[in-house]
Amino acid sequence: MNDHLAQINIGRLIAPLDDPKIAEFVAHLDPINALADKAPGFVWRLQSESGNATDIAYNDDPFVIVNMSVWESAEALRDFAYKSNHMKVLRDRAKWFEKADKPTYCLWWIPVGHVPSVAEGRERLEHYQTHGATQYSFWFSQQFPQPTDERVCA
Repeated sequence: MNDHLAQINIGRLIAPLDDPKIAEFVAHLDPINALADKAPGFVWRLQSESGNATDIAYNDDPFVIVNMSVWESAEALRDFAYKSNHMKVLRDRAKWFEKADKPTYCLWWIPVGHVPSVAEGRERLEHYQTHGATQYSFWFSQQFPQPTDERVCA
């Protein structure tokens, strides 16, 4: 494998992080992050000194939070996202986040050792929202294989 899989997902909270309406979500952050850190195929996740990414800005909206991570393969990420305790948090997403009118997540291949920035993730997500699944950014439902030659440009 010459590449790793990067993912970004965002969500707009229904209330500030310190609001009791969000307390259950906040309580899941550390255990789910610890689960990711130990998951087979996990490489990296976006985090500040606090240990999570809730205090890292995605854009100017303080209610939008961002999550990014890098995995050795699509299978490793899929197993973590859908076959671990992370799935319970995913199922309860509507309790804490506003319903979005466009995709809030995407995947893309990166060279091994590359650490994606929030700006890079935002660019990939905006491309996916505008153009749908392409080699540049996609989702599990329409996945693209690792690039074999030149890096894919928008």
